[in-house]
Amino acid sequence: MPALSSTMTEGKIVEWLKNPGDKVERGESVLVVESDKADMDVESFQDGYLAAVLMPAGSTAPVGETIGLIVENEDEIASVQEQNKGQQPEVSSSDQLELVSNKTEEKPVIQSEIVEKQEKEVVLMSEKAASSFNSDQINAATSNVSSRVIASPRAKKLASQMGVDLAKVHGSGPHGRIQADDILKANGQPVSIPWIGEGGSPASIPGANLGVESKPETLGNSFGNPGETVQFNTLQKAVNKNMESSLDVPCFRVGYSINTDKLDNFYKKVKQNGVTMTALLVKAVAKTLKKHPQVNSSFSDNGISYPENINIAVAVAMEDGGLITPVLKEPCNTDLFELSRKWKDLVKRSRSKQLEPDEYSTGTFTLSNLGMFGVDRFDAILPPGTGAILAIASSKPTVVANSDGSISVKKIMQVNLTADHRVIYGADGASFLKDLASLIEDEPETLVS
Repeated sequence: MPALSSTMTEGKIVEWLKNPGDKVERGESVLVVESDKADMDVESFQDGYLAAVLMPAGSTAPVGETIGLIVENEDEIASVQEQNKGQQPEVSSSDQLELVSNKTEEKPVIQSEIVEKQEKEVVLMSEKAASSFNSDQINAATSNVSSRVIASPRAKKLASQMGVDLAKVHGSGPHGRIQADDILKANGQPVSIPWIGEGGSPASIPGANLGVESKPETLGNSFGNPGETVQFNTLQKAVNKNMESSLDVPCFRVGYSINTDKLDNFYKKVKQNGVTMTALLVKAVAKTLKKHPQVNSSFSDNGISYPENINIAVAVAMEDGGLITPVLKEPCNTDLFELSRKWKDLVKRSRSKQLEPDEYSTGTFTLSNLGMFGVDRFDAILPPGTGAILAIASSKPTVVANSDGSISVKKIMQVNLTADHRVIYGADGASFLKDLASLIEDEPETLVS
């Protein structure tokens, strides 16, 4: 599963929170934009009135596109609407309000540069132009949530189907935005379990007594009907682009079978304290990477890049399609219980698209886990910008031959490493997997600290 690009090149307008003619205050949310990772409320940097919406909800605008007009005085609204009726306005000297994709923080804000004219343009601004603004400008004021009900498109659809009054629903999303789970809860239905398609569940066959954290559920209305063609959403487009770019990397793959009997027994003891199997696997991989920095490296134009930290990204499937890779930072320096708490929080915020850029784009090594589906083995696609990814299959009872010639049944988990052969060689990968197996098989209790 490729990691996603951290550069915003376009944004999909999910919803305008203000209508033409509405007053806009500094720091107030004007619209919601979907990037390839998250839905973000866009805040106004100036007071004024929204005069015209040039790009309606559902439109996708590239960086640099004008999407709306704001004026300072209410009596200017009519003239601006008449002037721009049915056509794209010409860009002239103005007080520009711009939607910025900042290179270091992929969070759009409505930006302002004072010039001569009172009319303001709401545009998607390029990174190059955004760099001319100082950090104080880019950090817009905290959003003031208006009395208007703010809900995700999926939440609105569910509310309509279930007859739920959105005005009576408490939103758990950013700035009180109503999510699909809020509708289910308001209707007295069980909230869906986070579906972690490639990373959050344990390496264990479904229904087994050992190692099961949650059971994957159907994704509801995420897929199309027979005969229907469904357009890719923004997240899926980003995943597709990175999958294609991974084809340019010369990769090799190497696998290993690991006995998980001791790991399963240890997990039974610590599970009651909130420890997740994901945290155990992340901790084991991170500790092994500390002995094998080559496997944590990546290719760069200047040579082999060795990151200062070990950050483990874990692939997670989103309910509405696509994948994202929440990052557990420096797990070697975090105890197992805190690591589990952090992971649960990351999963929750992944589903509501509330992750910050550095929480999904700073991984140095990736885990992709399909163990919850009972698969025997699989190969993962290398995320661009990293050196390796580990595919984890299910842990199953298997008949094995012991060193003394006897036969016994043991829990065996197949793991496959996909690595960039420009920086990691076969011997590096094999040695890493051997030490990982040794840690899991002989010393799982050392993963606590």
